[in-house]
Amino acid sequence: MKKWLVTLIYNVQIPSTTLIHTLPNGLTIVGEPLESKQAAAFSFLIPAGSATEPLGKEGLTNVLEGTLYRGAGNRSARQLGDALDGLGIERGGSADIEYTTFSGATLGLYLHEALELYADILLRPALPEDDWEGQKTLALQSLKGLDDAPSRKLFVQLRQNWFTSHHHRAVIGTKEGLESIQLEDLRQDFENRCKPHGVILALAGNFDWDATVAHIERLFGEWEGSAPVMEVPQIVDTPLRQHISSEKEQVHIGVAYRGVASDNADNYAYRLSNAVLSGGMGARLFTEVREKRGLVYTVSASVSSHRGIGWTTAYAGTTAPRAQETLDVLLGELKRMEQGVTQDELDRARTKMLTALVMGEESTRSRAASIARDYWILGRVRPLDELEREIGAVTVQNINDFFARHPVENFSVVTLGPTELSL
Repeated sequence: MKKWLVTLIYNVQIPSTTLIHTLPNGLTIVGEPLESKQAAAFSFLIPAGSATEPLGKEGLTNVLEGTLYRGAGNRSARQLGDALDGLGIERGGSADIEYTTFSGATLGLYLHEALELYADILLRPALPEDDWEGQKTLALQSLKGLDDAPSRKLFVQLRQNWFTSHHHRAVIGTKEGLESIQLEDLRQDFENRCKPHGVILALAGNFDWDATVAHIERLFGEWEGSAPVMEVPQIVDTPLRQHISSEKEQVHIGVAYRGVASDNADNYAYRLSNAVLSGGMGARLFTEVREKRGLVYTVSASVSSHRGIGWTTAYAGTTAPRAQETLDVLLGELKRMEQGVTQDELDRARTKMLTALVMGEESTRSRAASIARDYWILGRVRPLDELEREIGAVTVQNINDFFARHPVENFSVVTLGPTELSL
């Protein structure tokens, strides 16, 4: 490993331990206090995503997430926005497949006041009759915008076809589902799914652990209930093939195939192999598909995961005359990973991954999000030094052994363009 990277890693201030406290109602607080920071960040992860939406109301999670900010407690939407801005809160969060997140960062001095506002948002939203349909309109506009974002439309369809569990539901929803939503649906869904059992509240930065836990207990201790149980993620047994006809000149290619889950012993070898495949301008896909052959204007591959499952998706955007060759070369490069990687490729991928990791963890907001997701996926939080050690320990032989156990196969492919391609 490069000496400058080792120095960078060990100069990053790391909390001695991750602190965990679970309230009687099932809400788990996970925190990493750092007195050296001035900011404090928080991230609520609520296990209510599109995978547990009521049947026929696809897109409801997305609409509800935005509507919760339209007034809460005794504040109108404008007053709530002013209160959040008054504390300098950098707001974030979104609806997702398995959960919805509500996050923010502010000075540690204002953390308790910020949590009071979010207690109103999550426990006492207004859900007003005269100020909710705008969120539904925005969702419908976003859905319609898929026609102008073909690559995004492609992956919405790929997910829909590839998952056989309710994980196939895209957060963006469907036209029929969104149009059917009424205010009473939002209110009922809030009552059914916004429950504390299984909620994760991650904290990072400048805060006092004991005082903050006591404050959270006062704010959220009387919240009760459990959200609906989520299905275990399941994918198709037989690889799918689909073509979406389009009059546009560009051809978009999406590929999905199974990898390993985040708690699998091969996880780091898997992710580093993907960085060799698609980790910048020196990676294989960019070099072989774009630079050497000039087939595409963009090409990439990425790793995704839910609880208990991991998978790779690859994408290429090209022109109709080059589409068939692009697909052939893309699948060939994916399959060629089974032949192994070189030490230079691994070193480059490792350096890029560790640098991104360290730079991301410097941000309290990024760290809070990482804590919440780790605890959701793994039931524990991986400290930075563990991540560095595990990534640093991966060898070329580890990656070669990974592909021997997990061959690259069973490609599911969706294409969008003027002509159908052959496999």
